Formats: sequence, structure tokens, C-alpha cells
Amino acid sequence: MRKLLAVLLLCSIALSCGSKKKIVTKKKRNTTRTEQVSRPTEKEPTVVNPSEKEDTSPKTYASPTDAYIATYSGIAMEEMRKYKIPASITLAQGILESASGKGRLAVEANNHFGIKCHGWTGAKIYHDDDASQECFRKYNHANSSFEDHSTFLTSRSRYSKLFQLKIDDYKGWAKGLRAAGYATDRKYPEKLISLIERYQLYRYDEEVLGRPSNKYDDVVEEGHLTHQVVKGDTLYSLSRKYNTTVETLKRLNNMSNNDLAIGQVLIIKSE
Repeated sequence: MRKLLAVLLLCSIALSCGSKKKIVTKKKRNTTRTEQVSRPTEKEPTVVNPSEKEDTSPKTYASPTDAYIATYSGIAMEEMRKYKIPASITLAQGILESASGKGRLAVEANNHFGIKCHGWTGAKIYHDDDASQECFRKYNHANSSFEDHSTFLTSRSRYSKLFQLKIDDYKGWAKGLRAAGYATDRKYPEKLISLIERYQLYRYDEEVLGRPSNKYDDVVEEGHLTHQVVKGDTLYSLSRKYNTTVETLKRLNNMSNNDLAIGQVLIIKSE
């Protein structure tokens, strides 16, 4: 019996050792991801036509007076439309009284016409004129000075005769201002007329009145031949037109470069 049990036990052990053990291999999960990166489409550079570029460069003028005229001619013409005062007279007075915008009253008080207080209740500035430390009107903006100049002339009876003149009679206006006591300088009319004719300020009267003014392109005044710059003009083209040189034009007009501004008045020849 014991032998039988021993045989059975040995058979059981042999069977268990001979059975195949199944091995399960776990696959590693691939954690590496490949991301597709989309690159932005490069835009083609925009080509700008040079003629379409905005010109932000500062304008240059032959003189402070030319710069003054370019800055304030529009205001003078508007005052002419409203108050019937020649724009040429307004500009010439502004140039003369304010030293082309460089005088103390213009710089510190925006007073371009040397108008004194005369009961003025606004801001004031004191300045030596006919007497020491006289009272002058002070404005917040130059436009107010031009407006007050027009109001000053239209509201005082002593200037009423001026408005009986033709609106483009700048010579009559210049003489009438002196006669009415606007200025004490005996040469005041001549100074205004000289400025008007040298810088062709009568053009602005003509523009307000809607009259053609191309006949004033080239004017001989006080021994000077002048030319008002129009679109397309260059120093070279003008030198060819008037049989002169670029350097001569620059010297006559005290220019440091070749830049021109439309409306600028150039001296072409001086006798």
C-alpha cells in the first residue's frame, strides 16, 4: 500500500513540473507624442508707392516772413470774408507789428497787431512802446488776435471811411490806417505797401474775390524780379527758366538747402 501511495505521489510531482508556465509580457505604453506644429504663413511685404507715403517732414521756408504768410494767410482770408478787411492788409500788419511772429508780444501774448488794452478786461502784458511799460492785450491763441484785430477796426468810427474803399484797394487802406491814427510812424503806409507787393499778398485778396491771379507769377518790384513757387518748381528748373544758377537763387533768398514750398516767394534777380 505504501508503495502505491509513493508511486502516485511521484506521478503527481512529475505532472506538475512538466506543465508549461505561461508568461505574460506587458507592452510598454508609448508615451512619446509627436505634435504637428503649424507655421504661420509668411505674408508678402507690402510695397508702398513712394508718392503715396505721407510726408511728415517739416516744411522749410526761405525766411520767417514766408513761414508767417504760409501759417496765417488762411486766417486772414477768412477775416476778409467776414469783415471786409483786405487779407493783404491784415497779413502785412501782422508781419510788421509782430516781426513775422518773432516779436515779444506775439511770442508771449499771441498779440500780432500791437493792440493796446483800451478798456480790455482780459489778460494783459506790459511792454515798452511809445511809452514805458504800456498795457497790451494778451490772447490764448493767435486766431483770437486776428479776430480781435478785425473787431477793433470795424467797431471804431474813426476807421469807418476805410470800409468805403474798394475791398482790394490795399494802398488806400494802408494810407487810411495811418490817417485814422492806427500808427504814429509816418512811413507806416509805405511799409505796408512794400510788404504787400514784395510778397504778393494781394494774391489772397484775389483768391477771396474769386479772381484769377496768374498774371502775378513774375513781378518786378523795387528792382527785384520775384517768382511765387508752384507745384513742380525746383531751384534747377527756375534757374533754367530765368537764365541764372541754383547758387545765385540760394544766395539771393538766404537759403541753406534746395527745399521749396508752394506759395513761397523767391527773389529771382536783384538790380
